[in-house]
Amino acid sequence: MRIGILTGGGDCPGLNAVIRAVVRKGLGEHGDEVVGFRDGWRGLLEDDAVPLDLASVRGILPRGGTVLGTSRTNPYGVDGGPERVLETLQRHRIDALVPIGGEDTLGVAARLGEAGVRVVGVPKTIDNDLNGTDYTFGFDTAVGVAMEAVDRLHTTGDSHHRTLVVEVMGRHAGWIALHAGMAGGATVILVPENPFDVDAVVEHCRHRFASGFSPIVVVSEGAAPKQGALTTSTGQLDAFGHVRLGGIGAALAALIEERTGREARAVVLGHLQRGGTPSQFDRVLATRFGLAAVDAVHDGQSGVMVALRGTDIVRVPLAEATAQLKLVPVERYAEAEVFFG
Repeated sequence: MRIGILTGGGDCPGLNAVIRAVVRKGLGEHGDEVVGFRDGWRGLLEDDAVPLDLASVRGILPRGGTVLGTSRTNPYGVDGGPERVLETLQRHRIDALVPIGGEDTLGVAARLGEAGVRVVGVPKTIDNDLNGTDYTFGFDTAVGVAMEAVDRLHTTGDSHHRTLVVEVMGRHAGWIALHAGMAGGATVILVPENPFDVDAVVEHCRHRFASGFSPIVVVSEGAAPKQGALTTSTGQLDAFGHVRLGGIGAALAALIEERTGREARAVVLGHLQRGGTPSQFDRVLATRFGLAAVDAVHDGQSGVMVALRGTDIVRVPLAEATAQLKLVPVERYAEAEVFFG
């Protein structure tokens, strides 16, 4: 069997572990041939492919990023895009395609599956917002990076008696902010799912100062106040029509400084959360996903995504996984609110 594989969307710690697992199991147990397509869907649009063998995946387990490269290319946003993708798959005699990505990448995969392409998706996003799976690989690493930043910022904040606002990724879902803020002991956590009250945030910061310590505010890039101010859009769109966000941290820091009379600084972690070596949890989860994807291919499955439920790897329909985002529920945010102030 000839298996195609690609990595789409933002880079993410653990991608190489999936690629390695697909190649090792496909070649080692089934005698498959594996073809990698470079830079996500662009590789299929432009027929940019590379054969993957055991030598090509040796040593990549601990590496961040993806050896295949990635992009936010959308075949359905290009004239004749889907037809070009199908032609490339036929030219390389691909029996099954394993796309690794988040809602956008797997959304394309779902549409191709409906068009007759045999696809088995692997969920990837540091935001942990993909439906159908308890966790996506990359999330644990991103939270670890953000938590370490919060830990370090506590000491410098206390030393200078200033507020520090930590902006983390999370366009629509605040999972990174929630976990990093809870683990790091943030004064307040702001997420997109729960519009925040500016007065309450300022009061939490004042209370923290009154206790003899300095506030740490962890905010998702997509968080917004109830009052509707603090614009965070850059006005730019990506290939899937998403508005690029940025600036909530700086805007909030300026407001807190003005209202409290104490210095405030913003720290934007940005792509630091995506980069670097994956955590042990993400290495193991990504490896298990890769192994399970090969099993699904050889079981004749298509239009499915491998997913984590509890400690088991299961298969869910791609349509279910991409139908809606997995957002932070009210009860989870309420747990964090106990520690605000």
